[in-house]
Parts: sequence; C-alpha cells; structure tokens
Amino acid sequence: MAPPGKELPYAAKISLTTPAAEQSCLHNRWHPDNPSVTTIPLNTATKIECVDWTGGQIGNNDSADDILNVDLTRVHYLTGPFDIEGAEPGDLLVLDILDVQPLQDQLWGFTGIFDKGNGGDFLDDIYPKAAKAIWDFEGIYCSSRHIPGVKFPGLIHPGILGCAPSQEILETWNTREAELITACSHMDRVVALPPEPQSVHAGSASAEIKEKVGKEGARTIPGRPEHGGNCDIKNLSRGSKVYLPVHVKGAKFSVGDLHFSQGDGEISFCGAIEMAGVITISFSLVKGGMTSISKNPIFIPGAVEPQFGAGRYIYFEGFSVDEHGKQHYMDATVAYRQASLNAIEYLKRFGYDDYQCYLLLGCAPIQGHIAGIVDVPNACTTLGIPVDIFDFDIMPKADVDKKDMGVCAKTS
Repeated sequence: MAPPGKELPYAAKISLTTPAAEQSCLHNRWHPDNPSVTTIPLNTATKIECVDWTGGQIGNNDSADDILNVDLTRVHYLTGPFDIEGAEPGDLLVLDILDVQPLQDQLWGFTGIFDKGNGGDFLDDIYPKAAKAIWDFEGIYCSSRHIPGVKFPGLIHPGILGCAPSQEILETWNTREAELITACSHMDRVVALPPEPQSVHAGSASAEIKEKVGKEGARTIPGRPEHGGNCDIKNLSRGSKVYLPVHVKGAKFSVGDLHFSQGDGEISFCGAIEMAGVITISFSLVKGGMTSISKNPIFIPGAVEPQFGAGRYIYFEGFSVDEHGKQHYMDATVAYRQASLNAIEYLKRFGYDDYQCYLLLGCAPIQGHIAGIVDVPNACTTLGIPVDIFDFDIMPKADVDKKDMGVCAKTS
C-alpha cells in the first residue's frame, strides 16, 4: 500500500480527447501477443483508468443517433494488458478491488438500447429501435433527465476483468464459436462474433502483430469460462476479491467496461450505466492455483451494496411460456424475458413509455433470480424493483396518478 499522504501509482491513464484507437494503453481483442503496457508489482494498490466500452462514441445529448450508428467492430476498448510481477501459467491471479470511481472530468454515463439491425438486444423483437438515457452522477447517486422521478445509489463495478488466453485457448474459443455459428445459421440473429480485422486495436503493437491480432483475436463481447472476461457481475464492486486463471507469462491482465450501476442481467446490450472511470486494484498470486483451487474464475463480492428495507421491492414472475403463448422447456431466458415484460407493463401505468422502462430495468439496482429450475416444463424467474428509487409511490393499487414523464433520447 502507498504510505500515508502519498498518491497511489497509476498503471495507465487514458485521454478523453484522443481517439481510443490512438491510445497505446488500450486494446479491443483478446490475444496473447498484445504488447504489455507495463509491469504491476504485487501487493501494491494501483490505479487503472478506463474509457467507456465504446471508446467515446456516445455523447451527452438528447439524440440516440450515436447509439443507432455505434461501430461495434471497435468494442470493447480495454485498458492493458498488464504484466503482473511473478505470474506464470497455472497460477491464479488474485485481485482485491479497492475502489471504482467515475472520472472527475466526466461525471455522467449512458444507458442504451441498440437497434435490431446493429447487434440487437434482449427484447429487440418487441423494442427494435435505438434509444438512450444520460445519467448525471452526484456522489454515490445518479439521476437522468430522460427518466424523471428516479434517483438511486450506484454499485460501481467493472464489467470486464480477464487475463490473456494462451494461443491454444484462443484457438479453442475460435473453433467452438465458429461451430456454433455454423450450427445456428438458420437463426435470424447473431449468435457469436468471429475474429474481425476491421477496427482492431492492439495498443502499441507493430503492424505485423496488429495484423495477426486482427485475424485471430477473440472478440471481447462474451465472457468465457477459461478466463472470465465480460461477465457483467454487478456486485463486483469495492471490497470484492477475484481469482483469475493465468494462461501466459505475466498474466497479461486487462480491465474495462466500467458501470456506475446495473441491474441483474443487464437486460439490454448496453443496459448498465456505462462510464469512463478509474479502478484501484491490489494484485497477488496463488502459485499453482489452477491445480490446487480452480481452473475457472472465482468471484467473491464485497460488502458494499445499496440497501433497501424489507418489503421495499416489488417482484414480477416469469415462466417458460413466451408472450405468444408458446411453451418452452425449462428455458430460463424465456422466463426472464417474461418477468421483464411484466415489470415494463407495470411501470407504464405511471406514465413512462416502453423504452424508458426498458432502459431503467437494465441499469437500476433490480434483483433477478432463478426461483425454480426443477418443475418441468417451466423454469421460474423473478425480477424485483426497489420501490424507494422512485420519488412517488409505485406500490400496487387500482388507481394511479399517471404523470407526464417525457421521453428518453431517441433517433432522429
């Protein structure tokens, strides 16, 4: 730890004005040949700055045209990779997350719904148009001009934490995801993203290495069992401990996709409150931990979490029967869709439109649970909304005072 009165060291600082693709401390593909930014010593609290996951493509304005036109070949921009002192393949890298904060020069974030033609979303067949909400930060709280009547504390956390894959693991990822793409070619949606040379960024890599990363590098969109990656676990905030498998010398750790707040499931593709920020981490190692403990990531959430009193949530159920009445077998995804749709219909009673409700459920501190997974044919899920995030009463009653809630940012 730094001595009292001494500023903590930075492993990397980012720029809010320089394009992300020109910053040598960033990259947007997983690959073992991405050049390391620096070496971080063990047991030393270290700060790492991150751009928002799009690399600054989204503006603080009242139009969702930037969401509509976002270039998804460029994402995610991660800070790193960093060599961790003494890390070797087979170790577990241990992260103590000490703090996560927005950048003081950008005290706002955004929540978005993507157009169905640009990646789609959890409910894109029902809400196919792009939309967004801007959130302003004040200490631990956030509020939005696009979703009035709501204010809540954020549980700030990184969406992405991971170490670089070995060449062998990278080939495994690309092979199995290519097989899935082939198997699901009949489906009218993207099921996986193969390597994409367009817009590849590999930090300070030479042209030769950058070309290789473009051809082979794994996209950062999904989390993967061998290293974690994009897991979007909202409780991995201050005080959390994370164990990540090490597959290459130095670990080559990267972090990004910081969120001010997120609901369980982050039900739209850009559903959290996305932000640029700084994370403080202290690193240690369990030598040989992949053999003695686990070959897969382990997460221990911290004790910091917004607290709402008993009885201060409204829960909505969902089952494996879709909105068209079709029966599915033990499908928890269908069930969570139904819980989400039920919650949206409930909130519309108070004056919000569909898109405002959808945006809110992605970023507010909702609780999502699998309530039942054994009673064939229906999985049962629940979605709980904390009632105290609203400045009016949303408890169930027959008559409600429907307000003018304005609109979220939409496309022109």
